This record gives sequence, C-alpha cells and structure tokens, in this order.
Amino acid sequence: MKGSQLTLYAANQSHRIKHMTVVEWLLDEAKQAGIVGATVVEISEGVDAKGKYHAARFFEIVDQPVAVTLIADDAKIDVLLANLREGGMRLFYTRAPIEYGALGADGGQ
Repeated sequence: MKGSQLTLYAANQSHRIKHMTVVEWLLDEAKQAGIVGATVVEISEGVDAKGKYHAARFFEIVDQPVAVTLIADDAKIDVLLANLREGGMRLFYTRAPIEYGALGADGGQ
C-alpha cells in the first residue's frame, strides 16, 4: 500500500488540550481520522522551533519532548492534519511518502 508517514513533534508532553495531554489528544485525533496505529517516542532532549532547549530531567519529566509517528493512506493523513490545524496547538511535523504493508501469517504477504 502507498501512503504517508507523519511524525508530529511536541516540545513538551505535559501540555494539555481539551483536558488531555498532547499525546492523548494526538492519538484521539488520529483515531477520529481513521488511523489505528501509532508509535509514541519520548525524547530525552530536543530544541524546539524557537531554539528553546527541552529535556527530561530526573525531577522534572514534564518538559520532556515527544514524537508521535503515524502511517496511513494519504486521505486519512490529510483529514488528521486538517483537524489538528483546527485544534490550535502549535506542532512541528514531517510528512514523507511511503510504501507500507504487513508480513507474516496474518499480513497476507
């Protein structure tokens, strides 16, 4: 199958939107767009688009950056991006065209 890989970067995973953490909100928006799988990676350190340093510290995990990667057909990615734009939270993202599928007994290939 062909589609897109979308990775969304949040400089601070403790930010809240609609009474959810940014990760919960992103996963909920993805589900509403029909995207069923995601990978969430907590990043130890990062610099945001404004040059501010963010890091997970022993006593202060709330400033830890996070990346959420999703893979789906282009139409679902387009719906998700449109919904996220309406949500009002500033996010950096990357999008790349990919070919994807599943292997093994249940993958059908």
